[in-house]
Amino acid sequence: MQAKDEAKRVEIFTDGACKGNPGPGGWGVSLHFNGEVREFFGGEPVTTNNRMELLAAIRALQALESLPDTGQQPLQVQLHTDSQYVQKGISEWIHGWKKRGWRTADKKPVKNEALWRELDDLSQRYQVEWFWVRGHNGHAGNEHADRLANLGAASILPEKAN
Repeated sequence: MQAKDEAKRVEIFTDGACKGNPGPGGWGVSLHFNGEVREFFGGEPVTTNNRMELLAAIRALQALESLPDTGQQPLQVQLHTDSQYVQKGISEWIHGWKKRGWRTADKKPVKNEALWRELDDLSQRYQVEWFWVRGHNGHAGNEHADRLANLGAASILPEKAN
């Protein structure tokens, strides 16, 4: 029975990076499923760190669709982020935002609303547990996601002339 439970669990590490805020940025994902590791990253030329953190989580959950079929068993996702903005936003704040028509407690529009809506939709397709980990603190999964996010940022920067 244990092997069957293991096959349903996915562990994900995400991170965002920005060279200036706003500025060029990247996101990175390390996804672990059934003994397999998948890694991917991307970037945008003008963005913010919060957008990259959100986009990393979105890309991670989108990638779950490419995993082997688990039948009727829903995936149990453990998503680790060093962004309290993402972790608290999706776990706590989003409920109030939705009740208030995507307004903050002080009645201002929620920043990055389109990304939050997308993350909310994706997260409801799976059983997602959101974990915050302290960034740049030696956590192997987070450090690796950080390297991937920086590769994403570097991938859109112009190459330096020799």
